[in-house]
Amino acid sequence: MTTTTTTAAFPAPARTGRPLVHRLMPAAEAAALIAAGRACMVAGDETVLRQLPRGLWVCGSIPYFMAAEGGVCSRTHVFVTEVPVQAGRPATAVYDASTLPGVCRDAPLHGYTLLTLPAFSAVHEAYAQESPGYDDMFMRPLVGWISGVHLSELQRARPCVVHGPDGQVYTDRGVALHVPLPLTHYAHVDIVNLFRPGHGPVIEFEHGGFTAHECRIDGHRRNLHDWMAEHAHDMRLPLVADYCGAHVNVSIKALNAEQRSVDFYAPVFPGVPYRPALPVADYVQAFEAALRQHVPPAEPAFCCNCILNYAYGGLEGRRLPAMHGPATFGEIGYQLLNQTLVYLSIVDAP
Repeated sequence: MTTTTTTAAFPAPARTGRPLVHRLMPAAEAAALIAAGRACMVAGDETVLRQLPRGLWVCGSIPYFMAAEGGVCSRTHVFVTEVPVQAGRPATAVYDASTLPGVCRDAPLHGYTLLTLPAFSAVHEAYAQESPGYDDMFMRPLVGWISGVHLSELQRARPCVVHGPDGQVYTDRGVALHVPLPLTHYAHVDIVNLFRPGHGPVIEFEHGGFTAHECRIDGHRRNLHDWMAEHAHDMRLPLVADYCGAHVNVSIKALNAEQRSVDFYAPVFPGVPYRPALPVADYVQAFEAALRQHVPPAEPAFCCNCILNYAYGGLEGRRLPAMHGPATFGEIGYQLLNQTLVYLSIVDAP
């Protein structure tokens, strides 16, 4: 089912000229903003999210953030991204795997959508595999992220999302915030990806999915796990596909020796040629260099960075100017992405 709320029971968001909130804060401060009727997306640890009052917000679980003070892991703070209300009240929605293909149809004709999906769920898998074919996909700005858990709890905790108007917590559905914009402004989406296809062999799959066994490597049938083990593949380097000049990463989650399989954070697709990414001499320097090539047209109104960039790039305690938001289990820049940074800016119409 899809549920869109009218939020009539909550205070109307104030139309003021003040800057929108976009920062890490104590949970009590976020609760006060929600109680005041602010429309926002929230990211935080599940234990904190469950304490927030009902209101015009959606959120996903994650305890990792890129904040003004640097990368931080916190179970007491949340990251709040307030959205504009000048063109009307934003709408929230809940989606399962069968209704998620309508997410772009539900979007405002002029505005953007923030979407959060729980990692490793059926709705996550459905979006990863099917979103390029959704109606109106790539026609309306769509960004967001995949919720997660503390890395020490991967085997026992389940990522979740929360629908703020009724406080419902879901591990098998996604939540969205559809945000209208005035005609004087529009949403600009950009993606920072430091990886490029390398010069290694072409890898092709007969079957798609989050796990791979057999594949073709330069035309020869091989077991991907065995090939990666033989070549001591650097697990930090994703497989990269070239979609007409747009590079899309598939990050490696684990090599499973018992099953002779490779698990990914995003699905591979049959018939698509992949290559291992070019090696990165210094991950931190390469990531910072990639960021310098992106000058946002305005202060980012939304941003998320992959947890793998956070971990491999040693970003805890390091600052990224202006690029603040959750460090996530996947990024949404229209379709599902890995090992990227996605940001949205609200800019003046030409």
